[in-house]
Amino acid sequence: MNSKINQLLVNLNEQINFIDLEIDNPIQKCEKAIEVILISISNLKKVVLKNNFKSDIEEIHFFKDIKPHFTAKLIYYNMVYKIEMKRPNGGNRILKKYYHNELSKLKAFFDNELEFYQYYRSGNSYLDYKYFLRGKFDIKLALDSYYFEADTNFSTSHDFKVAKILANDLIQLYIENQLIMIDNKDNGEKSQRKPNVKMVWTGSKVALTELLYALHSEGVFNNGVADLKDIAEYFEHIFEIDLGQYRRTFLEIRARKSDRTKFITSLNENLLKRMENSDDVI
Repeated sequence: MNSKINQLLVNLNEQINFIDLEIDNPIQKCEKAIEVILISISNLKKVVLKNNFKSDIEEIHFFKDIKPHFTAKLIYYNMVYKIEMKRPNGGNRILKKYYHNELSKLKAFFDNELEFYQYYRSGNSYLDYKYFLRGKFDIKLALDSYYFEADTNFSTSHDFKVAKILANDLIQLYIENQLIMIDNKDNGEKSQRKPNVKMVWTGSKVALTELLYALHSEGVFNNGVADLKDIAEYFEHIFEIDLGQYRRTFLEIRARKSDRTKFITSLNENLLKRMENSDDVI
């Protein structure tokens, strides 16, 4: 069962990455992401209901550490969708007030769930048998009404709260990034600290595009929720380079008959050579 579940998560991440590559409009992106996430969660439910957990430990692990990662994606894209749909038309001052209000809503959730938040974040497990086993709910543990309407064969009293915590972390990051972009516009994108040396990309644009897609696929920016377009624009800004039709360039890279990751392969080989050379300066 674990292999099937892991493959579902891998497939879901690949689909979301593809959506991020193909769709720039945030509202349309959220709509498509929600669509594929719902299908993935439905398939996850089928796997769980068809197979029995071997032990309470395995069941707790699933509802505490696995299922929330699926549900968190659904919560995140649904919330971003709502935020973007309700985004007011107006100047930067109005937008900043709007986003700060959304941050206040997130803080209210953490304040209301402080006890469980501290339990989860601290890595405690002494109440896991009540929180993450099906049918083991305790009415004294501040249950949400949502739980009583959920399918108890596929839910525990607190797996949704874990997903909410994970999603809120990403939503907070999303909102903070929006505020940063607004501040950059207000400040004319002036940096408080500038490096003494200007770095110019002297490699090919194709190589930089390959690196761009590799870093985006790895999810190394903003916990994996940064848009490809934003990363590309950042690269263009810091390196003062025009990547042009980088999506078309990626299609050409993908169509290579051999060594499609030519630049990444070269990076790996040269780094390994440097590590093997004990006389090289670190």
